[in-house]
Amino acid sequence: MMREQIRPTLVSFLLLSVITGVVYPLVVTGVSQTLFKNQAGGSLIFRDGKPVGSALIGQLFDQPQYLWGRPSATSPAYNGAASSGSNFGPLHADFLKSVADRVQTLKAADPGNTALVPVDLVTASGSGLDPHISLAAAYYQVPRVARARGLSGETVKRAIEKNTQGRFLGIIGEPTVNVLKVNLELDTAKQ
Repeated sequence: MMREQIRPTLVSFLLLSVITGVVYPLVVTGVSQTLFKNQAGGSLIFRDGKPVGSALIGQLFDQPQYLWGRPSATSPAYNGAASSGSNFGPLHADFLKSVADRVQTLKAADPGNTALVPVDLVTASGSGLDPHISLAAAYYQVPRVARARGLSGETVKRAIEKNTQGRFLGIIGEPTVNVLKVNLELDTAKQ
């Protein structure tokens, strides 16, 4: 009686192992590599034939001539293997101190800027890896970036607008700016 149950169980186990462990991953990989080659490859951005980053993972920019992204909650910053938020509540003393420190850093980098600091420049995203900022956060930084690069504010704004992704289906979410793409474009910009 027991032997009659062992054989079908083993056959089912082996068959399902092959299907879910070999066939399915190969099919999904093949489809993704065929239909979504860029995304399946990590959405890498290349400069002079060399990868300089991913359109999906933020990078640390802290020099005045670059747009700065959202702060990263990972350690070290923008570490894809350590994706996480800070897990501090909005009234937690450490959270409030980090936000105040980030506001001070932004104000020190551009003392003449009297605009309100956009929230996404001082708070980390849920993953701690967000490569995008809001249009407000990008425009807030235009005077500093333009001054540091010797470019007009309009030139910097054009780079921002060129690398802005609109709302999904035209109605969902807010427009976002890819920080890496703007910075790469600004590296080659001329008045």
